[in-house]
Amino acid sequence: MNNQTKSHSLSKEKIKILLLENLHDNALSYFESNDYPNVECLKDSFNGKELIEKIQDVHLLGIRSKTQITSEILENAHKLIAIGCYSIGTNQVDLQAAKLKGIPVFNAPFSNTRSVAELVISECIFLIRGIPEKNYYAHNGKWFKEATNSFEVRGKNIGIIGYGHIGSQVSILAENLGMNVFYYDIEKKLNLGNAKCCGSLEELLRIADIVTLHVPENETTINMITKQQLEMMKKGSYLINISRGSVVNLEDLAATLEEKHLYGAAIDVYPEEPASNNGSFTCLLQKFQNVILTPHIGGSTLEAQANIALEVSEKLVKYCDVGSTIGATNFVEVALIPNDTKQRYLHIHKNMPGVLNKITKVFIERNLNIASQFLQTDPFIGYVIIDVDSKEYVKDIMTELKSIPGTIKTRMLY
Repeated sequence: MNNQTKSHSLSKEKIKILLLENLHDNALSYFESNDYPNVECLKDSFNGKELIEKIQDVHLLGIRSKTQITSEILENAHKLIAIGCYSIGTNQVDLQAAKLKGIPVFNAPFSNTRSVAELVISECIFLIRGIPEKNYYAHNGKWFKEATNSFEVRGKNIGIIGYGHIGSQVSILAENLGMNVFYYDIEKKLNLGNAKCCGSLEELLRIADIVTLHVPENETTINMITKQQLEMMKKGSYLINISRGSVVNLEDLAATLEEKHLYGAAIDVYPEEPASNNGSFTCLLQKFQNVILTPHIGGSTLEAQANIALEVSEKLVKYCDVGSTIGATNFVEVALIPNDTKQRYLHIHKNMPGVLNKITKVFIERNLNIASQFLQTDPFIGYVIIDVDSKEYVKDIMTELKSIPGTIKTRMLY
């Protein structure tokens, strides 16, 4: 990058990066190793007016699950280029609003899969052996040694609701333990090993000894498990939820446990969760000695957090450096490589007729040869990447690109 070009493109020193919620050190290290020195790392999450104030000058934002990026937040994030969700899910971000503001959102859909799957398997064993109750009694001075309602997982039926990345990994581990694996998913999925697909949720609930949930949060999964579904489960079965807090109705689960229809449960996610470790936590399941309650730690292992930090940071750097959107959850995907002998312009616009023609005209009228041009669209936006055979900056070209009707964001990378 020569000095003429650099003076008209935002230098890496000026790109402000804000990382919230105590991300793994790998995130900071990756940005610094790629010459992004202006990084602020904070342990806490922010929301509402406090977050709006915090991100006024931020170009790249990294969050986990506590920080909520609403349309109002995005309306006030005038310099924001991209968001990195250092998690599997992205439901903490208004994805459509981000898209319409020209802000791609990146996540790490695979990095903590193993950690979550291992927790599920361990909870299967703990629940079916009655460990939560025995642990409780031992802590309170009672010797509760007996085999009643204590079983091996071998030969038992595990029912997996949601056969995606995590559900299928649970399937593999469970089968290796000798369990019979059944799964249900609204989309057709290729079963792994000897796993069997159930034709309905009801079918799975009626045959499973242990039911584990691995679904996203959306309008079809909110209150997916209520009294009706819990009563379909076998008497003496167990429920595990490490997906989203809205999926299981906890009042109904508590009632079912009171009736001893279920022998136990493990819950890692809740409808309302403290914003930090300093917050208090209350849950109506705390009174049950046969329930495992964990503080949303499904993916909280050092290995998972280290992998997530690298994966998401790499995607943010690739987008900021070369314009690549591979891995964006709300954006058209374009794979790009650096082209340091050219000038590269990015243009995000509303998907409307004639915009590409107007963009091309800006360069043609200046007698600039377009070496390559990439365009991807969806029903809402278009994303154009233009490489020009020139390293000399042309006056007012960015002003004219921004003035094209329908323009959302435009940048000159180099």
